[in-house]
Amino acid sequence: MPTRLTIRLDFDDSRRLGPGKIALLESIGETGSISAAGRAHSMSYRKAWLLVEEMNRMFVKPLVAARPGGINGGGAELTAAGAQVIALYRAAERKMRVGAKAEIAQMEKALAAIG
Repeated sequence: MPTRLTIRLDFDDSRRLGPGKIALLESIGETGSISAAGRAHSMSYRKAWLLVEEMNRMFVKPLVAARPGGINGGGAELTAAGAQVIALYRAAERKMRVGAKAEIAQMEKALAAIG
């Protein structure tokens, strides 16, 4: 398995965005459900909902729009802002991976054997 590079953006002391939140957003986009996205990442609905609320407050425009349950059922969808944040995060990740390729390769060569 190749070495993974992930980033966490610490915008300030209370606002952070990293691989877990991005993965949750991507799952919401795929499933149309905060609950299903939470299950896909082994978290409770409450935990997933709290993370979505946190991200929605973090940005000027909400990243996820939730529809309440009822006769027609509930659901959630990524907003245009949510899709943009995911795209920007993944682009930053790719740039970092390319920029740090030589350093990562040197560290991989210096790794101790497993076993």
